[in-house]
Amino acid sequence: MSFRLARNGAVAVAAAAAMALAGCSSGSDSDKAAESCDPTQAVVAAPGPVSTDPLNIGTLLPETGSLAFLGPPMAAGVKLAVNEINANGGVLGKPVKLTTGDSGDTTTDTASATVDRELAAGTQVIVGAASSAVSLKVLDKIASAGAVMFSPANTSDQFTCYKDQGMYFRTAPPDTLQSQALAQTMAADGVQRVSILALNDPYGTGLAANTKKNLEAGGIPADQIQTIIYDPNAQSFNAEIDQIKDFKPDGVAVIGFEETSKIITRMHEVGIGPSDGVMVYGTDGNMGNALGEATGPGLLKGMKGTTPETDVGDKFRARLKKVDPKLIDFNYAGESYDAVVISALAASKAKSTNGKGIAANIVAVTTGGTECTTFKACLALLDEGKAVAYKGPTGNLALNAAGDPTKGSYSVREFGKDNKLGDPKFVVVQAQ
Repeated sequence: MSFRLARNGAVAVAAAAAMALAGCSSGSDSDKAAESCDPTQAVVAAPGPVSTDPLNIGTLLPETGSLAFLGPPMAAGVKLAVNEINANGGVLGKPVKLTTGDSGDTTTDTASATVDRELAAGTQVIVGAASSAVSLKVLDKIASAGAVMFSPANTSDQFTCYKDQGMYFRTAPPDTLQSQALAQTMAADGVQRVSILALNDPYGTGLAANTKKNLEAGGIPADQIQTIIYDPNAQSFNAEIDQIKDFKPDGVAVIGFEETSKIITRMHEVGIGPSDGVMVYGTDGNMGNALGEATGPGLLKGMKGTTPETDVGDKFRARLKKVDPKLIDFNYAGESYDAVVISALAASKAKSTNGKGIAANIVAVTTGGTECTTFKACLALLDEGKAVAYKGPTGNLALNAAGDPTKGSYSVREFGKDNKLGDPKFVVVQAQ
């Protein structure tokens, strides 16, 4: 399978950095992820008994923990979607309920407790988690309860062929695509010798492995790429950073979460930080203004990176700001909004709020029908008996049988001397 790269709307063939999607497992110990797989053979949930209960959307989003900086835009996206759906008649003529909950991170049992509470409250769809590792901890529980798990931010490639009973979906593209965007960004800067420093979890190890593959496909020899996996809960990262310094790379990819501030600080102490002239790159787990606030003044200058993000436009951002005037980042807000709208449309198509009925119709409302851009417009088409292809703030995701988007839109941003992110440049990587 080859990939096509579209930059700022112009389509071009991704040549040197293109890769074949050869497998769907990142080598996790999970016995639910196949060693290799065919996404087209994914299980589709069989619709359960028809239910006309109000649609209850639960959230499993990071209010605390290592990804807490992602929580506000995601929560705003969910709330905005629920508000707008209800302003247009709700689902099956009834207002959508919203039951919010914290996912915490992998160091706590917060996610499990939240899921228990929300399932007991009758949620048919749970939007979250942000962390792939957190989702893997609770996915079986949610699927077995007959509820949909719809993540706006999971990017680990483990989910593509995970045995989820047809109940898992995501609006964020898998890291098989983000790794291309990252490798292409590094290649454009002329990087020839690379250190990849990644946290030890499904997100970190999967993205690191795929980035290495893409760098090699782009012409960098394997012996010019160093991969170091670290414990994000370690007291220090001195040993890992010393290894990087000894390797003498001209580019360093840091795939981490909030601990990235400690890593960058230590890199600066030994003279290999972004402000020291070394090309340092981040990804969605750390490329937010929260990193700038947690790191010493000026230390991030020149660091750039990728994050799944669509150019949602000023009007959508303004709508989000009405929900949460304090928003400074918009990462995954569009993906969260779309997860709710797609779920509501799937329930409307199924004429049922049973979780399995919703799951059985999610893919169908994103592809193969008349394109529509709002819940109201799509619902009108469904009421006429027409098929729809919802195109929301994150574009036409055209989910595949495995519940994955078939394209990935990414922003490439760079930190300035004020430790704040500059304006984005958008890159779209699409599977063909």
